[in-house]
Formats: sequence, C-alpha cells, structure tokens
Amino acid sequence: MDKLKEHIYDESNGLHYTLVGDYYIPNLNLPEENRSIGHYGRLHRDYLKQEHPARYSYLIMTGELWTYLADLNEQAEERLDLIIEQMKVAEGVTEELKSQNQLEWVGRMNNIRNRAEEILRREMIYI
Repeated sequence: MDKLKEHIYDESNGLHYTLVGDYYIPNLNLPEENRSIGHYGRLHRDYLKQEHPARYSYLIMTGELWTYLADLNEQAEERLDLIIEQMKVAEGVTEELKSQNQLEWVGRMNNIRNRAEEILRREMIYI
C-alpha cells in the first residue's frame, strides 16, 4: 500500500492540506488584524449574533468578521464626529459659550452626543 503524502495542494480550490490520521485537513489561516473593533464594533457584533446568526457565522467562517467590525467601528466614529460637529453648528454651541458658561456648554454637548449616538445606532449599528 502506498504511503499518503503528509502535505498536498489542491489546484482546484487553491488550498494546502495536511494529513491528520486518515484525513486531509485544510491549512486555514485567518488574516491578521491588529485594529480594535471598539465600542461600535462590539455593539454590531452582538446585534449580528442575536438578529442575523447566519451572516455572523458566514463572517466567522470566511475570516472576515474582525476586519468587518474594525472597519465599521472606524466609520461609526468618523460619522459620530461629523454628526456632532453639524449639530454644534446648527445649535450654536461654540467655544465662546464654553468660556462664558461651562455648565450650559457641558449640558448641551451631552445632549448633542446622546442624540448623535442614537442616530448612529439607527444608521449603522442596528441594521
């Protein structure tokens, strides 16, 4: 009986395999991702697990989940900053107000941030 090769390459799918016992197991490597998924990535991940388990499983199986969540988090943070700046301009919340009445400025900024985060959740996180 011929001895099986320890490593093989399948040209039809481009995968390398390693012999483990009597079976060839594909050598799968997940892409390295050093970016954090952050707050918004974690929120979206939990949403996907709960509401879209098939999509969540697909992203895990293809090794795309971490990159997808890191990209979403970066886009969400940029969008949040943009919404906050637009609201500040529209509502007249300026550095001048900050220097004149800090307490009012803090209250208005907290209000703007809370509304901006709610918009962000509806637009990007829970979709």
